[in-house]
Amino acid sequence: MKQLKAVAAIALLVAVGTPALAGEFATKEDATAMVAKAVAFVQAQGPEKAYAEFTGKSAAFVDRDLYVVVYDMDGKVLAHGANAKLVGKDMLDATDVDGKYYVKERLALAAKQADFWQDYKFVNPVSKKIEPKQMFCHPLPDTAVCAGIYVK
Repeated sequence: MKQLKAVAAIALLVAVGTPALAGEFATKEDATAMVAKAVAFVQAQGPEKAYAEFTGKSAAFVDRDLYVVVYDMDGKVLAHGANAKLVGKDMLDATDVDGKYYVKERLALAAKQADFWQDYKFVNPVSKKIEPKQMFCHPLPDTAVCAGIYVK
């Protein structure tokens, strides 16, 4: 019965939680909704299945320039909706174009607070340009589940 409720909850999230393709770019509301949907999916289906879905560019977890990324607390990428080649890589010392250690900062924030936003610069998978990005993250016991928007 508990599994049935979890599946029903996921179905509802997918049905009403997927943002409409109203704008060209994702919004902060889209990012927070995507992270909530991803966290619910991890909790209901387990990490292995969820990470494969996130990395597989599932329509449920990719919306325009918005996608899910999951890190373990040591900086290893567990899922990446825009670049499957990053899965399994240690990104702890990754820097953006300004020299900001964005993964290290992200995991430090995840270790000491609940949901949070983080600013840095990253390649937009739609425009292929380096753009300012705001990443929304939700920490789980051993991971951080994130999705971000590109700031125009």
